[in-house]
Amino acid sequence: ARKQRRHETRVRKAQQLAPRPRNLYLRPIVRCPTLKYNKKIRQGRGFTIEELRGAGLSRNYARSIGISVDLRRRNRNVEALQLNIQRLQEYKSKLIIFPKKGGKNTDASQPEELTKAHQVDG
Repeated sequence: ARKQRRHETRVRKAQQLAPRPRNLYLRPIVRCPTLKYNKKIRQGRGFTIEELRGAGLSRNYARSIGISVDLRRRNRNVEALQLNIQRLQEYKSKLIIFPKKGGKNTDASQPEELTKAHQVDG
């Protein structure tokens, strides 16, 4: 009974958070290590500083808009670097930032975009 109850609570919680992504931060695409698995592509821990610079973001700002940052990771492959920069630029173009309450927010999106978007509370 407990197993079923836990499952139902997880499902209920997932439905409440429905439009949100499963993992809350945007993660880079990396290749698995070793010869056996290096054909596979998976999500990494975070974007490198070089990738963030290529997309025109600072690391603190990136973290504040839901992009994970990994300071230890290095770019060894130019194709992967370009792919992740493109991924960041695409994310940035789709992102709508709502203005903060009580003050001017210079990073806020255009008023037309704000009227089309639906902000999720919670």
